[in-house]
Amino acid sequence: MNWTVIAIVAIVVWGVVQLSKARAGIITDESGNESYIGHRDDAASRAEIEETRREIEQLRERLHVLERIATDNNTPDARERARIAAEIEALRGPEEPSIGQSLASPDKEQSQ
Repeated sequence: MNWTVIAIVAIVVWGVVQLSKARAGIITDESGNESYIGHRDDAASRAEIEETRREIEQLRERLHVLERIATDNNTPDARERARIAAEIEALRGPEEPSIGQSLASPDKEQSQ
């Protein structure tokens, strides 16, 4: 084979590889480092990005609620309220319904 043909084939192959990288969204900087930039103008990817952002925001809100639940029940005031409520329930007689029971079943009280 002629060296000229080999050089032309090599240049064409290199060009095809560079073109396929560009279509895939892979760019090369001055140092030769390759990085993926994706398709910036694709409407489907924009919708996916927006959906992902909404999902992350919902997860942040859920995490905030869980953190509040975890910390609110461990404050000294919350523990004191729980202790007092437990003492009140312990002092009630077996015939006296608790507040939650009387509100939950008003029909039972009227039928007795």
